[in-house]
Amino acid sequence: MKIKVLSVVAIATVVVTGMSFRLIQSKPWAVPDKDAKTANPVKTSAASIAAGKALWSEHCSSCHGKSGLGDGNKAAQLETQPTDFTKAAFQSQPDGALFYKVSAGRGDMPSFKKKIPEQEEIWNLVNFMRTLKK
Repeated sequence: MKIKVLSVVAIATVVVTGMSFRLIQSKPWAVPDKDAKTANPVKTSAASIAAGKALWSEHCSSCHGKSGLGDGNKAAQLETQPTDFTKAAFQSQPDGALFYKVSAGRGDMPSFKKKIPEQEEIWNLVNFMRTLKK
């Protein structure tokens, strides 16, 4: 009887923890005002977009998909659905907010501060993300 009770408690703990994680992920992703207002210092150009696209292919497409729809081959393995970057809600965010989110990460979205240490490269990625409009 004691083992059954412990098993039920363990299962309940796992379920509640998973539900809590999903609730945290469904909350809006707050970006500090200072970061959201940071202007993109990298001019949008063919070279910047090409550099950003290369980074996208290497680091982002496996979850967010080749076209930014959130349909990458790893998307189904995640706790939360990756963002669809083609939607107006995503595209309406300031460049500084996108830079912050790529750099800081949250939940399933990893921080890229170490994987992409050059800030200019992250700004190139932001410039590429702007091309993913519908």
